[in-house]
Amino acid sequence: MLNIQNLKIGVVGAGSWGTALADLLAGKGYWVDLWAYEPEVAESINSGRENRLFLPEIILEKKLRASNDLAKVVGGKDLVLMVVPSHEMRRVAGLAAKHLPEEAVVVTASKGIENKTHLTMTGVLGEILPGKGRLAVLSGPSFAIEVAQRMPTVVTAAAANIDVANDVQAVFATSYFRVYTNKDMIGVELGGAVKNVIAIASGIVDGLGLGLNSRAALITRGLAEIRRLGIRLGANPHTFAGLAGVGDLMLTCTGTLSRNHTVGKMIGEGKKLGDILSEMRMVAEGVKTAKSVYNLSEKLGVEMPIAHAVYAVLYDDLDPKAAVYQLMTRNLKSELEDVE
Repeated sequence: MLNIQNLKIGVVGAGSWGTALADLLAGKGYWVDLWAYEPEVAESINSGRENRLFLPEIILEKKLRASNDLAKVVGGKDLVLMVVPSHEMRRVAGLAAKHLPEEAVVVTASKGIENKTHLTMTGVLGEILPGKGRLAVLSGPSFAIEVAQRMPTVVTAAAANIDVANDVQAVFATSYFRVYTNKDMIGVELGGAVKNVIAIASGIVDGLGLGLNSRAALITRGLAEIRRLGIRLGANPHTFAGLAGVGDLMLTCTGTLSRNHTVGKMIGEGKKLGDILSEMRMVAEGVKTAKSVYNLSEKLGVEMPIAHAVYAVLYDDLDPKAAVYQLMTRNLKSELEDVE
């Protein structure tokens, strides 16, 4: 059990989400060290109390200290929060591993599936930190800017060890940030990762101007695909009816702040993926995760037609209108035939 009152906390990743969560923890009275890759981000936070690059116009708590020194940020900490892009998790965790105390709780708030291994982020951390730390994941419907603005938000803390989940719940919970617990780490992580792929599809639907009926149907069938993959990997099916499942999916597929929805919308409007990504400073996790989900579902024999259509649009240059036609004219079936 953590000593909740006197925690030493490090946050790795000073993007919008990492900064918002670090600020939340500092607002509870904890001293928080935040690792930033960009020197200008650390300077902006320390000198001006603002992350001008990734979370502008938010005045950050004075107990939040930024640094480009990873060893300083994670060394001697009781709890370390990892909030780096999923494709960077293995590299950054490898650099942090030798400085991380063995008894530290390690929480990931990154949402993705590694391309080569098809591991979720706790899977990656489990390989990088053998015998080190107690792993947990924080996920749910949560735009960084709204958390930073202290708008009511509700998420889930999941860990195989429920005592660890309870500790994480207690550390992060505030009057505006409510945290539930869950023991289903794989389900929570899959919900958070695959919903980004479905959000790209939702954005394409909006970009094509196909209406609200289409979007509602796509979100619903997208949830069925996430659940199908989750069950195949041993997740609790009830997780996908919760915050990390339908909650996060609804937010990311409909919210204008969603980077993944934005990418899809621009594709639907006729723009090329390379041009879109070249103009974005922040990461749209669904682009890389689409490749992981495609390959993983093929490997496991899990039917995921929407995710496969997104992959084909992103990587095989399939016309979005043709993708919609293919989905709509598939063999007819019972809606519930894959329910277990």
